Amino acid sequence: MIWLGKIAKNMYADKLGYLLGPVNWVAAICFYLLFLVGLNYFAISPALKENSFNLALINGAFFGFITYATYDLTNLATVKDWPLSITLIDMAWGTVLGALTSIITYKLIQLWFLKA
Repeated sequence: MIWLGKIAKNMYADKLGYLLGPVNWVAAICFYLLFLVGLNYFAISPALKENSFNLALINGAFFGFITYATYDLTNLATVKDWPLSITLIDMAWGTVLGALTSIITYKLIQLWFLKA
């Protein structure tokens, strides 16, 4: 949500100003909650089961890439004048976000609950 509200706000306004309205925070919160559920299912839980930091990193990055690519590539395919730069930046951000969230959560769960 920091990404939408602060970091990328001006970039989106510059590139997508013709499409933007105010951020729908309910929709944003719903997405991020679903994103966390997906990361838990596809990256964090399998990594904990296998005791593998690398699995958390790789699966988290891949899940982030796929989720953001789904949105951005669909927009690139269907929205007139959708910028390729936004697609590439968002896909990179999704990859980083998924990886970081997964590895941080993995390590915190190990530290607090598994004492590993």
